[in-house]
Amino acid sequence: MGLSNTVVAALGVLALSGCATAQENAISAAEFVRSGEALDMVAVSTSAGDLVGVHKGGVNVFRGVAYAQAPVGDLRWKATQSVKPWVGQRAAIAPESTCPQPMPEEPGAANQGGVVGAQSEDCLYLDVFAPANARKAPVVVWLHGGGAFLGAGSLGSYDGTQNAKKGVITVPINYRLGPLGYFAHPAITAEGGATGSYAMMDAVEALRWVQANIESFGGDSDNVTIAGQSAGGLMVVDMLSTASAKGLFDKAVVQSGAILMEGSSLEKAEASAVEGLAILGVNADVTADELRSISPQTLSYNSKLRRGLGPVLDGTFRDTSTKAAIEAGTDIDVPVLVGSNGGERGFDRARSLARLVGQDGAKAFLYHFDYVPELRKEEWSKGPIHSAEMMFTFDSMTTSAWAKAKSDADDAAYAKLVSSCWVAFYKMDPRNEVLDCANGLRWTTHSEGSDAVAVFADEISMGASAAFPDGPSSSD
Repeated sequence: MGLSNTVVAALGVLALSGCATAQENAISAAEFVRSGEALDMVAVSTSAGDLVGVHKGGVNVFRGVAYAQAPVGDLRWKATQSVKPWVGQRAAIAPESTCPQPMPEEPGAANQGGVVGAQSEDCLYLDVFAPANARKAPVVVWLHGGGAFLGAGSLGSYDGTQNAKKGVITVPINYRLGPLGYFAHPAITAEGGATGSYAMMDAVEALRWVQANIESFGGDSDNVTIAGQSAGGLMVVDMLSTASAKGLFDKAVVQSGAILMEGSSLEKAEASAVEGLAILGVNADVTADELRSISPQTLSYNSKLRRGLGPVLDGTFRDTSTKAAIEAGTDIDVPVLVGSNGGERGFDRARSLARLVGQDGAKAFLYHFDYVPELRKEEWSKGPIHSAEMMFTFDSMTTSAWAKAKSDADDAAYAKLVSSCWVAFYKMDPRNEVLDCANGLRWTTHSEGSDAVAVFADEISMGASAAFPDGPSSSD
């Protein structure tokens, strides 16, 4: 796919010379402004049409890119549908709506997932942060955390600007949340087709979008990493046994989400949905059309349903768990980078997953993150808490709400070192068994025999995983 020869500038169109890739098409469009600031625009062609993004500081940024049809109306609780083509050039300058989730009563306040503002079921969008001079750049597709019912891919912690400056394209995505993302009901099942794990279906469709379009942004469709933290990390683990995802990614990152879930049977998930809906006065014999008439907010605030029903083994989209697939030797065999933080539990699970996925074929890289920035010394007395590592792995200290305007030069320098290890993983050949970080650290693979773990404390070094507990003790 090539680039469009035109780019929208407000109501006008500025002609561009035909070029092969987006990075060659950064232009100034004084008529296209944001808050009175003229923007340098860049255009790219995708399978659905032309996109117009922003070029800034050597990075091309496209926000609010539709990767699927809006899952509204009859498409609620349906398998994700490919995005339909649009007419003309489409602006991709600002984030689009986040998926429905519980919000504070106070307008403008962030929820526990860091999200501010209105939500909509029309939420299947992604962002692209690409080096302006990219040629065959490695790609990371990011699945945000938030307990499967909070969060968004557009949050500042996941800003891919620094990754792009280091040669990596970052694609954070939104996916359906809570009872819209994980739900099963007899009335929906009766319609036929895949059911239950709609958030996972969204992630697979995003990976398909990347395969079809990322070369237009300068990316390498043969070097794609799927990565996630917390609930996003659990999704990555589940991807390792999702048949429709095979061949769509080459490496995987699991940050604080190394849980091998058994998965729920379709019958159990349906029963849970009927029970949860009863709280709303919805009878068990409700029709599919009646279910789809229930407002997203009503579903999102339901105490029984708001977290969704978890991954469902429906026999169509998913017929096995990753735990069972690993035991049977049928899991998707790709290198995995996995770990957790010192101030949370989960290191034992991370180590277990590293040993399981790394025992045959592709290898695993294990980490233990134990760095506490100066700005959090008093709050994080037992070590870095859940999510604390992301502003370092993304090198997003200036955009993350966790650190913005609070971090010091030491923290910024440390973030560059940490992110260099993640960037090395994104760039590496899947056959490699060593990651070379910017500080000279050689991160070797983990196995029961080697017990190797990369330790991100005040100093970054290699250690033995046996030296680290599962998390802080109650007496710490």
